[in-house]
Amino acid sequence: MSRIIAALVRHGDYQQLENTPSAWQPFPLNKEGLGHAQSAAQDIRDRLVEQHWHLQAECDSSQLLRAWQTADIICRLLKDKTFSHDPEQAIDIQINSYDALAERSVGSAANLNISQIEKIIDNDPRFEALPKDWKSNSHFCLPLQGAESLMDSGKRVAEHLLKAMTDLKQSVQPATMKIFVGHGAAFRHAAYHLGILEFEQIAQLSMYHGQPVYIELLDDGSWVQIAGQWKIREKKTQYTD
Repeated sequence: MSRIIAALVRHGDYQQLENTPSAWQPFPLNKEGLGHAQSAAQDIRDRLVEQHWHLQAECDSSQLLRAWQTADIICRLLKDKTFSHDPEQAIDIQINSYDALAERSVGSAANLNISQIEKIIDNDPRFEALPKDWKSNSHFCLPLQGAESLMDSGKRVAEHLLKAMTDLKQSVQPATMKIFVGHGAAFRHAAYHLGILEFEQIAQLSMYHGQPVYIELLDDGSWVQIAGQWKIREKKTQYTD
């Protein structure tokens, strides 16, 4: 059967509000983030050339602007024959955006800062005070409408990856890569659900902006990481996407 590789790309750095769970902030990439997206395109192009992989002509992206912008820059550069150095490597790739690739939702508390969220919970007689690790605890879900846990978001992303890659495996030529642009915490928790990371590793690792992690769906249905690096997380830091 065909080799099918997923390139998981965390969006570039962006204009993020301070002390605010970053999941669904609607802001664009900053200057550094534009560079991260360009670096991702270069890494993907180099990998395609070195490994003689084909590129699936559809890139899946989160709906959030920072992810879509990152995907847009990657796709525009990969279409550019000058960037690719080889007209045959320039591919007309399009972006498909999906809610399923979003970061963890904090529901009706979206884009409020940490103090505001904690005050809302404290003032609601239905709820107990939030645990100190509420933002980074993989299993904790805010008791608010529309909220989900980090594990929930990872399961959602993992299901999207599995369906997209299983469908691809039935129809493409050997050694094909598909690009997915999304968010660090959701990707890490998805990697746990897919059996790529151990649970303990979720808190130990992060993702570099614009540096793909490459995973392969094997014929037996299991997944393996084949290239790219996770970022070692500093101790006592909270998850951001």
